[in-house]
Amino acid sequence: MTLNTSTVGPRPFRIDVPASDVEDLRLRLAHTRYPIQTPSAPWDAGVDLGFLAKLVEEWRGDFDWRAAEARLNAFPQFTALVRGERIHFVHLRAPRSRDASDPIPIVLSHGWPYSFIEMLSLAGFLVNPDSRGGTAQDRFDVVIPSLPGYGYSEPMAEPFVSSAVAERWHELMTSVLGYERYATYGEDVGTWVSDRLAATHPEAVIGLFATHAAFPPEERRENLTAEEHTFIAWLAHKWERGKGYSGQQSTRPDTLAVGLTDSPAGLAAWLVEKFREWSGADDIAEWWTTDELLTTISLYWFTGTIGTSFRAYFDDRFEPSMPLVHVPVGVSVQWGERGFPRHYAERTYTDIRFWTQLPRGGHFTAKQTPDLVAAAMRAFFAQLHGA
Repeated sequence: MTLNTSTVGPRPFRIDVPASDVEDLRLRLAHTRYPIQTPSAPWDAGVDLGFLAKLVEEWRGDFDWRAAEARLNAFPQFTALVRGERIHFVHLRAPRSRDASDPIPIVLSHGWPYSFIEMLSLAGFLVNPDSRGGTAQDRFDVVIPSLPGYGYSEPMAEPFVSSAVAERWHELMTSVLGYERYATYGEDVGTWVSDRLAATHPEAVIGLFATHAAFPPEERRENLTAEEHTFIAWLAHKWERGKGYSGQQSTRPDTLAVGLTDSPAGLAAWLVEKFREWSGADDIAEWWTTDELLTTISLYWFTGTIGTSFRAYFDDRFEPSMPLVHVPVGVSVQWGERGFPRHYAERTYTDIRFWTQLPRGGHFTAKQTPDLVAAAMRAFFAQLHGA
């Protein structure tokens, strides 16, 4: 394997936000100005301002960033220079046992408005499955990179498309970490990266697991079945009043980013609306604690990366068509896309060996139902040990 001379690392990394940044955040929160609430049912016109005001007050008062920072720093974090750009990632190595085969390395790719944080619960089930419904034979080494332009990963100089990110992930897993073969999993934007990895590096990808199954490109949507038409129509109706964010992020990201980078309350409003809606519950507390919400929102705030996180949307016009994926694939359809027809996924995945539908949860599957995702992963990858 030829080592890219612009690939360097890994180097240990710890989150250490300057005290002046923490104090600046508190001062900004203390001077928050709120608009007049649009007359509507709660959350129907966007964020509920009463909820937001309580969240902002909690952020300014009781929320302890240093405690959150310490919890995150308990996970081994690193940076590596890949193609001349800094990639931040968590790397968890599973225990080794004489009576079990080597753990399968797996790269987990988050989406928007995620961070690496939302993948950590799933990682725990994969690295140490022995007391969580699995055995030593089910262990994984887990790598969780922050997408380029998110958190502590630098933005790419080239357009943010799945092929560009996938090549960086492949170099990270092979040139930097030394794995010859590995598995892949992604959600939301990370799904494109995961699918692309499997499509372009079948020699290295042992198998792909998905909870956000691939939607076929236009050229593979001919002769749709009645079930496929029904699913597509249902999903389009579901998104009819919820896609305004995407239009703004796709066309005028910098205009939006000014307000969200300058106003912590604005940033919180933009993110928490999606955390609630995409989790699939009227009460956000069913899936997110206040501390969890504020930890991820704070990560976006302190790194100033909300604007660069929009790149996947703005650069989508450069996204090449997804080729067929021929590696073994396992799918557990997320509850937010329940009813996804298997043959719709087979228009991209040619070797599906495992198929289930998750019975609960929502869009953020690794965060919301890590136990269910891990159990399905174990069942699928058990077929591939030694492959």
